[in-house]
Amino acid sequence: MINLGNLSPNKGAKRQRKRLGRGPGTGHGKTAGRGHKGFKSRSGSGIKPGFEGGQMPLQRRLPKRGFTNINTVKFSIVTLSHLDALDAGTEVSSASLVEMGLARKGFPVKILANGEISKAVTVVVDKVSAGAKAKIEAVGGKVVEPGSK
Repeated sequence: MINLGNLSPNKGAKRQRKRLGRGPGTGHGKTAGRGHKGFKSRSGSGIKPGFEGGQMPLQRRLPKRGFTNINTVKFSIVTLSHLDALDAGTEVSSASLVEMGLARKGFPVKILANGEISKAVTVVVDKVSAGAKAKIEAVGGKVVEPGSK
């Protein structure tokens, strides 16, 4: 019976690590199992990803193309058809849209004019497209700029 007094690892489970380069008596002395000289015997050797044997690698043969604008603003997009599912008279803000799962937290929100809206709602978000603003105001809703509440 196994108890705390006679616990031991399974047979063959515990082995000492190979101590390379520790004299001829170990069988791994001098060159430490790496053979003689050459690239593979040096530290830091090993073919890196993308290495093509000295040929100009593919990522350097192909031309650079395009760029990423570091000043771009990524918006969470919400459409009018999303807003139409809400109750009439609701105040829609970025925080309430995040709570409902329609927008991502930490991203500014923009309302686009996709779909139709039939209920009057008050919208207080970072950006509203001109078409969306017109449709919201046409059904009696209000669009408030976030700074001028």
